Amino acid sequence: MNMTTKSPASGKVDTSNMKHTPILIALLLGAMVALLNETLLGNALTVLMKEFDVTASTIQWLSTAYMLVVGVLVPITALLQQWLTTRQLFLIAMVTFLVGTLIAGFAPTFSVLLVGRIVQAVATGLISPLLMNTILIICPPEKRGATMGLIALVMMSAPAIGPTLSGVIVDSLNWRWLFYIVIPIVIISIMIGMKYIQNVTELTRPKVDYPSILLSTLGFGGIVYSFSASGDLGWSDPKVYGALIVGLISLCIFVVRQLKIDNPILELRAFKVPMFTISVGLIVIVMMSLFSTMTLLPMFLQTVLLVTAFKSGLIMLPGSIISAIMGPIAGKLFDKFSPKVVIVPGIVLVGIAMFLFKGITPDTSMVQIIVMHSVLMVGLMFVMTAQTYGLNQLTPDLYPHGTALFNTLQQVAGAIGTAIFISKMSSGTTKYMESSANPMDPVEKLNGLTSGFQGAFTLGLIFIVIAFIVSLFLKEEKKEVKAAQVLQNEN
Repeated sequence: MNMTTKSPASGKVDTSNMKHTPILIALLLGAMVALLNETLLGNALTVLMKEFDVTASTIQWLSTAYMLVVGVLVPITALLQQWLTTRQLFLIAMVTFLVGTLIAGFAPTFSVLLVGRIVQAVATGLISPLLMNTILIICPPEKRGATMGLIALVMMSAPAIGPTLSGVIVDSLNWRWLFYIVIPIVIISIMIGMKYIQNVTELTRPKVDYPSILLSTLGFGGIVYSFSASGDLGWSDPKVYGALIVGLISLCIFVVRQLKIDNPILELRAFKVPMFTISVGLIVIVMMSLFSTMTLLPMFLQTVLLVTAFKSGLIMLPGSIISAIMGPIAGKLFDKFSPKVVIVPGIVLVGIAMFLFKGITPDTSMVQIIVMHSVLMVGLMFVMTAQTYGLNQLTPDLYPHGTALFNTLQQVAGAIGTAIFISKMSSGTTKYMESSANPMDPVEKLNGLTSGFQGAFTLGLIFIVIAFIVSLFLKEEKKEVKAAQVLQNEN
C-alpha cells in the first residue's frame, strides 16, 4: 500500500502524487448509492405496508429513522476525520452500507428491514462529509466549482432516477431488488477505494469529549425527530414536544460547551468567518424550501391530479436530469465569475418557480408542472455553489468542521422545512373546508386541497425572498479568508 507523505514545509499531507480521479470515483460511487437509496423506497412504501402488515405511521419509520441517524452522525464526522485515515473511514462507511443493504434485502420482518435501513444511514452519515472534505483538500480553490459541478451531476442523477427506477422494479420484480441492485455498485466502490484511496488529512487525534457527543446526539437527534414525527403524531403528542424540548436544551448546552473547551468536536467558531455564515444561511433557507417542494409536489400530483406514484416520478424526472446537466455548467461559471453572478440569479430562478407554483390548480397541465419544476431545479444548481463559496473561506484545518456544519444543518433544515410546509398545507386545507358551504362536495374537497398547496408554496416564496435579501450581502471576491486569523483574534 502507498504511504501518505507530508509536505516538510507545512506539515500537511502532500496530495500532489495521488491519483485524484479514482479517489473521486470511489467516493462518488459511494455517495451516489447512498443518495439513490434515500429515494428508492418512495414508491415501495405501500407494497411494504402490505408485505409486513404495518400501518402508514409505522412504515414512515423507514424514512424517519434514516434521517434521524444521519442527522445525529454527521456532526461528529469532523472528529472522526481527525482520528481515522480517509481510507479507513471510507472502507468503514462502505462496508457498513453493504452490510445494511444485505440485512434490508433479505429482511424477513419489518423490524429487521428497519435495522438494515439504520445501518445504511450510518454509512450515509459518514460518506457525504468525507466526499466534501476530500474535494476541498485535493482540489485547488480555483477548480473546486467545476469539480463540485461534476459531483452535482452524479449526485442529482441518483435521486432523480430513484422514484422512476423504484416504480419499475416494484411493478416488474420485487421490492427486495431495490436493495439487490446497489450491491454490485457498492462492491466496485470498495474495490476502487482499497486500491487508490490514501489519507488526505493530517491525523491529530484530539482528545474525545464524550459529553459533547452525547449533547450533539440528543440535540440534533431530538430536533430532527420532533419535526419528522410531527406530521403523523402532531405537536400535542408528548413524544414530539418532549423530544423538541430535550433537543433544544441539549443543543444550547452543546454550543456553549464547544465554545469553551480546547478540543471541540464541532468547531463552531467557523461562524466567525462572515461569508461562511452567510453561505450557510443561504443554503439552509433554500434547502428548507427545496425539501418541502420535493414532498409537496408529489403529494399534489397524487392527491389533486390523481396520477400514480410512478407517473409522478416520471413528471419530476426531466427537471432532475436538467439540473444534473446544469451542475457542471454552474460550477464552471462559479470558477470564472464572482459568487453573486451565479448565486443571485439562481435564487431569482427558484423564486420564479415558487411564484408559479403558488398559482397551481387542478387545471395546471403536466407540461407546465414539468417546466416549473425544471426552472426550480436549475436555479437550485446555481444556488448550491454557495456551499463551495462558503467552504472556500475556511482554512484547511476547518474543512472537516465546515462540511459537517453544512451537512448537519441541511438535514435539520430538511426536517424542519418539511414539517412547516406540510403543516401549512394541512391548515390551509382545513381553513378552506371550514368556510365551505358544502364541505362534502368532492369538488370542494379538491379546492380545499388546492388551497392548502397554494398556501404552502406561497410560504416557500417568502423564504426565497429572504434568501435573496441575504444573498445581497455576499462579497465579490472569492479568495480564501484567513479563518485562522479570525479564531486567533478571538483568543
